[in-house]
Amino acid sequence: MSERLQAGDTAPAFTLPDADGNEVSLADHQGRKVIVYFYPSALTPGCTKQACDFTDNLDLLAGAGYDVIGISPDQPEKLAKFREKESLKVTLLADPDKKALDAYGAFGEKKNYGKTYMGVIRSTIVVDEQGKVEHALYNVRATGHVAKIIKDLGI
Repeated sequence: MSERLQAGDTAPAFTLPDADGNEVSLADHQGRKVIVYFYPSALTPGCTKQACDFTDNLDLLAGAGYDVIGISPDQPEKLAKFREKESLKVTLLADPDKKALDAYGAFGEKKNYGKTYMGVIRSTIVVDEQGKVEHALYNVRATGHVAKIIKDLGI
């Protein structure tokens, strides 16, 4: 398990396939602020709620200069189904090898019903125009999280 990121850290670079299999890099967003959020699994209730919240607020976030990228360990085909089923507009990236998840400290030990296991830690990292971490939020809740981010960022 890697270290969690802190404000001021350089955001780890990544290049991952999107729902259509096209490569997307953090570097593609240089000069824009990026909200990178990590979620456990497409097509599950909590992750659907979170992705829909980001989609519903995408115009507001984009208007304030933020791009939104969601990353999960799912395959691109599952992300495409997720996008179509829920009419999502956020960029969804596949990280089946968990390289970006690990680099961002969003994969590690979790506890559920007294059991400890390895999994995706629902996390949101806000990266500034220079590629530095502005905010690093871990163990966030799927519901109400987007509203909190908007409030915290003063949008």
